[in-house]
Amino acid sequence: MNAMDTKIDRLEAFATSFPVRESVLLGVGRAVKRDAVIVKVSTRGGLVGWGESHHGRCPTAIADIVNTTLRQLVLGMDAIDVTGVWTKIYQKQLASHGMGAAACMAMSGIDMALWDIRGKACGWPLYKLLGGSARRIPAYAGGISLGYQEPSTLCEEVAALEAQGYKAIKLRVGDGVKNDSLRVRAVRKAFPEIKIMTDANTGYSVADARAMIPVLDECGVEWLEEPFPPHDRRSYRMAAGFGRTPLAAGENHFSRFEFGPLLDDGAISIIQPDLSKAGGITEALRIAAMASVHKLSINPHTSATGMNMWASIHFLAALDNGGYYEADVAKENLFRDELASPRVSIDSTGCVLPREAPGIGVDVDEDFIRAHPVIEGPAYV
Repeated sequence: MNAMDTKIDRLEAFATSFPVRESVLLGVGRAVKRDAVIVKVSTRGGLVGWGESHHGRCPTAIADIVNTTLRQLVLGMDAIDVTGVWTKIYQKQLASHGMGAAACMAMSGIDMALWDIRGKACGWPLYKLLGGSARRIPAYAGGISLGYQEPSTLCEEVAALEAQGYKAIKLRVGDGVKNDSLRVRAVRKAFPEIKIMTDANTGYSVADARAMIPVLDECGVEWLEEPFPPHDRRSYRMAAGFGRTPLAAGENHFSRFEFGPLLDDGAISIIQPDLSKAGGITEALRIAAMASVHKLSINPHTSATGMNMWASIHFLAALDNGGYYEADVAKENLFRDELASPRVSIDSTGCVLPREAPGIGVDVDEDFIRAHPVIEGPAYV
């Protein structure tokens, strides 16, 4: 076996799930399970890279795209040639059939695994390979947490997160302007110094945004995330004039070809690509460069497992316009706690640091994947 042979020899995607016993209520419903799609790429020389494709609420379908169409396109290509692999998938799949979400999510996990291999091939951590430095990245408490609950219990949850070191948190809105206002005002009153982000999970109408944004202005909120569906560009343009609170979006936009119009509209100030959705690290770097031209920061949405989480930290450490890392503070996430190690942790300043191990720096427990087969059906009820 020639260790320097970096041709792609094997490509596999695994759909995996676990049931959720305790979950908060969000605008998209209450989670009953968590899904993930794990991508493993092996080279002829024995290098192994790991990536994560977002499950898209249809994990079996996403894994099947990797294991059929995309596998046939990239087997035998050089794993180091991330641009070439991306371009081939674009030419043979995306260019002729559009920026289909499933194909973009599937290719994202492949691309992430290839970057993991690149780092391992040269012995460098991903952030260094991307041209970054081991600098602190500010984190906010996010994930499936801080949902629709009584203001008093919400404040108790925020207090516990603040005690862990978090200086910023994200509240879920979209539960009606009255309820949303009560929660945001209660948290602001109880925690005058903490930075507050809000996320409507596409649950607002234009009228809701018009009524809610003055409340967010009053409370000094950092951003209002996804008040509308990603394709509703007209509503975003209208809401941008309702107050001072910036609008955030991007976790459900795919590739630079969708981010281009988003940036040109000028309504979105906080750009949030997901490395497991938007086309992988290769494409996210292009999106970040486009946002930099507009003097806008990148605050990536994070996904289910440690692959996406650690990759996002490396990515942020390499940007000149990097913003916040979204920390997953869900009470229950086996993909974070058992599938991939080590777990991301914040320091006393509320920041995270990239790993120093080669590549993404994550160890994957393949026994966990075998022990947690996919659970079919909707993830939220």
